[in-house]
Amino acid sequence: MNLGSINDIPLGEGRTFAVGSEMVAVFRLRDGSVRALSAVCPHKGGPLADGQIDLKQVVCPLHLNAWDLTTGCSLSGQSPVTVYPVRVDNDSLILEM
Repeated sequence: MNLGSINDIPLGEGRTFAVGSEMVAVFRLRDGSVRALSAVCPHKGGPLADGQIDLKQVVCPLHLNAWDLTTGCSLSGQSPVTVYPVRVDNDSLILEM
């Protein structure tokens, strides 16, 4: 599924996309790579796309819980989040569901 241009997400930030019944957070890391996770924090429903990221993790802006961007595993004792395959094709973000 084409989500739009990679240029719609600034380096080091995330954006939320509605994909069917799912909300997916897509992150454009500072090294240019992209990651996609469930956009909703399982702890209290926080918006993960608004969290702080580095090359390895996202931190929920509400309660500072963290998840690995590659595996979706919690780094702070919470439930894991779903990871989605995402890639860039030319300038288009392609999410594989």
